[in-house]
Amino acid sequence: MTLRKSSWLAAALALSVLTRPAAADEAKKPLGVIELFTSQGCNSCPPADQLFAGFAARDDLVALAYHVDYWDYLGWQDTLSSKENTARQYDYMRAFGIRSVYTPQAVLNGRTHVNGANREAVDDRLASLAKAGEGMRVDVRVSRDEAGDVMIDAGDAPPVAGGQPSLRDAHLILVYFNPPQTVTIGRGENDGRKLTYWNAVSDIQTAGMWHGKAQRYELPASEVSRKGGCAVLLQAVGRDGLPGPILGAAMVHKPQS
Repeated sequence: MTLRKSSWLAAALALSVLTRPAAADEAKKPLGVIELFTSQGCNSCPPADQLFAGFAARDDLVALAYHVDYWDYLGWQDTLSSKENTARQYDYMRAFGIRSVYTPQAVLNGRTHVNGANREAVDDRLASLAKAGEGMRVDVRVSRDEAGDVMIDAGDAPPVAGGQPSLRDAHLILVYFNPPQTVTIGRGENDGRKLTYWNAVSDIQTAGMWHGKAQRYELPASEVSRKGGCAVLLQAVGRDGLPGPILGAAMVHKPQS
């Protein structure tokens, strides 16, 4: 489904210059980032939501589902949607120079987009991005200190290789998401269907800036423990404020109880 339009939330986090490596990494550098724009009110989305569940289960991908609100007029208000999610998709629309938004849309590494229900297109495009050096080029690692607070270490920009542009400044973005939720849809195009949604985004915050040099960002343990989960995106942002390529990413995992 297609429709013909942002703002970042500020986060109050402590930042400090990286002085030593993280004590224990929680995640290796992922293959890529999948951002699925979807809606409970869109009859084209259930196949993409099912496919996305498999991506969310993989430990070599950062997979995030943004539920949008512009299909609510069809009769069912998406229980996981937000205006911020919709705004992020419209920002990508302007960044990509396309004329409309649609669902299901999968944005890959902040660089390109495909139909989110097409597994072959997603897999092929991720592989092509990695081959072209447009995957996760900057290390982003997560660890915890003795108090359980989260340390996010963004590494140095890699040396400029032939044909590769030097990396610009980037934002360190925290994307919080819900645990898996099963929803019975009562109206609209998916009336009567019972669907499970994974990694549905609940909040987006900018934690700080990265300027090409290794830096550490501190996140209180309480910020993660009260959320379903959190992803870290190191994302370039244009002078116009629009999202650009994702340079690095990691998942923040809750401690085992």
